[in-house]
Amino acid sequence: MTARLADIAAQAGVSEATVSRVLNGKQGVAAATRESVLAALDVLGYERPVKLRHRSAGLVGLITPELENPIFPAFAQVIAQGLTRQGYTPVLATQTPGGSTEDELTEMLVDRGVAGIVFVSGLHADTTADTQRYERLRGQGVPFVLVNGYSEKIRAPFVSPDDRAAMRLAVTHLAALGHERIGLALGPERFVPVQRKIEGFLRAMREQVGPSAGPAHGTDAAHPWETLVQHSLFTLEGGQAAAGALLDRGCTAVVCASDMMALGAIRAVRQRGLEVPHDVSVIGFDDSPLIPFTDPPLTTIRQPVFAMGQAAVRALLEEIGGTPAPHSEFVFLPELVVRGSTASVPSVARRTERDGYPTAG
Repeated sequence: MTARLADIAAQAGVSEATVSRVLNGKQGVAAATRESVLAALDVLGYERPVKLRHRSAGLVGLITPELENPIFPAFAQVIAQGLTRQGYTPVLATQTPGGSTEDELTEMLVDRGVAGIVFVSGLHADTTADTQRYERLRGQGVPFVLVNGYSEKIRAPFVSPDDRAAMRLAVTHLAALGHERIGLALGPERFVPVQRKIEGFLRAMREQVGPSAGPAHGTDAAHPWETLVQHSLFTLEGGQAAAGALLDRGCTAVVCASDMMALGAIRAVRQRGLEVPHDVSVIGFDDSPLIPFTDPPLTTIRQPVFAMGQAAVRALLEEIGGTPAPHSEFVFLPELVVRGSTASVPSVARRTERDGYPTAG
């Protein structure tokens, strides 16, 4: 074994200790160095260890939170097609409530020798999660790319939409329609995309509506726009609950962090005997498949899924090829798609009647 390590080390131009770490899947080896050691194994005619040998077979893992939200199958389709065109076989691993965790799915994929992994909206987006899991994965020699959610602590390429710009588009559109009481419905605050959306929303409200307009219904005048941010879950039910709370605060428009939440918001509006968009305007986020066919067709922020998926594939293939991208984030601009769920702010008379007060005259 000593002679074998020495031969491999000499061929790769590294130390025997480095060769040992690579062969045993240990941390602390750069991707390019790891590839040099594996190439030396091939040149000298040694068989790669089982896991490393399988890793050259062209399997690539794709981990998504779930498939009920149409945006995740959309990402999976784009990424899988991109990998297939490059000769790789995508392996989809999906988390389900009460099922396998991200860590368990990652371990399963590594055991099957995948050449790399793409994480979509994973724990990397959760600011309370331990990022060491990704360092351990890197130490095992498995390249990976992270979609939606950025962390300075993780050394990897990131691919994200510009969440701040998305909120600016939404607020600007609604403000042009005369809305001032604009609410924001989104998921738990610990997620990076949520935090970025809040930042963009508050800035846009200050710029487009102004600091003095302020929402009604006795909210805190010192921080008027923060009171129109409502956290819930990224589900239809979550959107319904969040929108209900925002309607109680006098909102005439609701911006949602996902199309699923937006459908829940529409349900909340209708349960009160109101109409979208005549009484309340609603904007979604994602532009998931079939969203153009809702009733009414949903105005939404289109997440550039195709461009982001293609970028994730390119970044991963560079990592696999031994020329990793720098620790950076590739940010893509979203697009406002105006359909039938937004309209001019309701008249004062209609708002008064809506809120249960008698109209004059």
